[in-house]
Amino acid sequence: MTDQPDLPDLAARSLGGSVIAANDEFFAEKENLIKSEPPTFRPHTFTPKGQEYDGWETRRRRGEPGSDWVIVRLGAPGVIRSVVVDTAFFVGNFPESCTVEATAIEGYPAPGELDRHTWVELVPRSPLQGGTANTFQVSDPQRFTHVRLTIHPDGGVARLRVLGEPLPDPRELVDMPLDLVALLNGGRTTACSDSFFSPPNNMLQPGESKFMSDGWETARRRGEGNDWAVLRLAGAAVPKVAELSTLHYKGNPPHAITLSGSEDGISWFPLLERTEVQPDTRHRFRLTGNAPVTHVRLDIHPDGGVARFRLWGKLTEDAGTGLALSWFNLLPAEHAVAVLTGDCGLTEAAAAEVVAARPVAELPEELALILR
Repeated sequence: MTDQPDLPDLAARSLGGSVIAANDEFFAEKENLIKSEPPTFRPHTFTPKGQEYDGWETRRRRGEPGSDWVIVRLGAPGVIRSVVVDTAFFVGNFPESCTVEATAIEGYPAPGELDRHTWVELVPRSPLQGGTANTFQVSDPQRFTHVRLTIHPDGGVARLRVLGEPLPDPRELVDMPLDLVALLNGGRTTACSDSFFSPPNNMLQPGESKFMSDGWETARRRGEGNDWAVLRLAGAAVPKVAELSTLHYKGNPPHAITLSGSEDGISWFPLLERTEVQPDTRHRFRLTGNAPVTHVRLDIHPDGGVARFRLWGKLTEDAGTGLALSWFNLLPAEHAVAVLTGDCGLTEAAAAEVVAARPVAELPEELALILR
């Protein structure tokens, strides 16, 4: 069995992340920072501006004070646990040090609006090494929507990874059908039998799979048994429909699948009996049963690849309330006040009083009303 402690990259382009602003990108484009694939290097590939790099690279500062910066909107807002500033292939042109900050904002602000908001320092100014995935642990427990990487004074960074736990906005999920295992909604893999070719969290990404390694694929099984993955739902729910895609898996899909549910991740009961699946096909299965589950186990027989897996249903009332409480208690104060004054109509003074009383065990009445 393989535990799956790996957290998703909240900034990844595959989850909808976007690099929205940078003060300079003379040598290499800022958008390279959040590519999902590892950085690469092709020697002697020169553009009119110099050697082509798979990353973000600024020009050299010549006696000019200051530092360079880039802002990323997280595809999956959430609680950040660590940040990786990867300087792969930047060995003579990497920054001396970096700082990482974050903020949380309502809606979809333009880059020019971000300066009006409070930025929290997640990683104080810290030295960087070239050609290295520099990893920094983050202890701030708040939910953020944007991060800002500042490099001192200039140079190149191949990738920026913002690893953490997605915490979706309950206003988008409560009391409506949703994909209960989607990474964007807070679902994730907690354990699996094998992830030799690619990890099972891949099948929980949004959109269609782009190629085989964009899904979950196990090694060829030569003995008894079968491969499996355990998935934690966004919250307790009664799943009604499962979707499983074997897109791109033409000679290596599973022969069959089974699906089980659990209220505690320990005791399991069937949701879908053993069912044969086809290569390169999107399958849809109606599920029976009315018992809420918090985890599902997907068994593939005997092995193979799954491109995408979806599980549709509605959160239970208690689960929806629990999600909303976690979200509200972990919002930075400025963001929480904006929610209460904007959506709930409270005055600035009243909202500030509610926010100062957090963590709360019950949702403010005004906020509970808009989630019903």
